[in-house]
Amino acid sequence: MQARHLCAFVVAFAAASSAFAVTKIIQIPPDSEQLTPSALPGYAKARVNCVACHSAEYMVYQPPTAPRAYWEAMVKRMKAVFNAPVADDDMPVIIDYLVKTYGAERPK
Repeated sequence: MQARHLCAFVVAFAAASSAFAVTKIIQIPPDSEQLTPSALPGYAKARVNCVACHSAEYMVYQPPTAPRAYWEAMVKRMKAVFNAPVADDDMPVIIDYLVKTYGAERPK
């Protein structure tokens, strides 16, 4: 009797294990936007920190009149809410790049 229970357990375990072994493939579309190149030091930092998690479209579609305070709040939000691994020392140069490239301080 115990052998039959053991056999039933082994069969049930094998069936359950195979259900978890299914490989799921997720295909992400290619980015349609890239960060705007710049000589500002924040450009390199944004390439490392920002687009590691999301597309540059996120920056492109922000309001072009967004002031420095807006970009600062966004960068702080990425770190606090989404746990972006941005060093505190890198935040000011990233913010400077963002506001001067995509926001209110862009050259006209």
